[in-house]
Amino acid sequence: MLRLKRLKRLAASALIAATVVTGTSLATATTASAASYHCKTSSASVDNPAYSGPYSDNYNFDVKLCAKRSGGYIYAYAKVDFEGPVWYVNQTDTLDAARFHLQIKKSASGADPVVKSANYTGLEYKLEHGNTAGNGSYTTGTIKYKAGSGRYLADGVIQLDWDGDGKGYRNTYFSGSPTV
Repeated sequence: MLRLKRLKRLAASALIAATVVTGTSLATATTASAASYHCKTSSASVDNPAYSGPYSDNYNFDVKLCAKRSGGYIYAYAKVDFEGPVWYVNQTDTLDAARFHLQIKKSASGADPVVKSANYTGLEYKLEHGNTAGNGSYTTGTIKYKAGSGRYLADGVIQLDWDGDGKGYRNTYFSGSPTV
């Protein structure tokens, strides 16, 4: 993946150099907007509490939380990469529900207050329909908040409701993004 990112950066640099040499203009909003996000990735492993058999049943998550400040607003999103057990693929009875709870928080001394949040339930489908190795990824939508003074960050929680455990959503926490 690192090699792919490097190739994309080289291609973008070549395009900019060609534009300067030829004098042509080209609007590429995605490159500029993607560059201004500040992100942090953290990991967690989550065990299915309803299963105690001999097979591996953990989901291993890498969550990248990103925030940016632009035009008086704070924008935030999350990207979830996961490795799940192969035997969970296309099993719709492992989870009763799953979602990513994305938040924008205002940085403060003590606990950072949540100023905007959203739940993204598409995570459940992705977890239940990973590739043939049980792996996959999910990217939330972007939330937006009218910023005042101060610093803000993206934060988030994976909430899994395991089938058969009777406990509802269980939270798995990740490190918030850098402040913007």
